Amino acid sequence: MIASLKGFVTRHPRLSAWIVLAIGMVIMLVIAARNVGLLPGQWAALIVTTIILAGLCVWIIYLE
Repeated sequence: MIASLKGFVTRHPRLSAWIVLAIGMVIMLVIAARNVGLLPGQWAALIVTTIILAGLCVWIIYLE
C-alpha cells in the first residue's frame, strides 16, 4: 500500500500535490464555514471552486 502510494507520488508529483492541497483547503473551508448556513448548492460551488484554486496554486508553484 505504502509502496504503491510512493510510486504514484513519484510518477505524478503535481497531481499528488493538487490532491493533498485540495483536501487540506476543503477541510479548512468546511471548518471555517460550517456555521454560516449555506445551501447544498452553495457548498458544492465553494468546494469545486476551492479544488480548482488548489490546482491553480500547484500550477503556479511548478512554473519553471
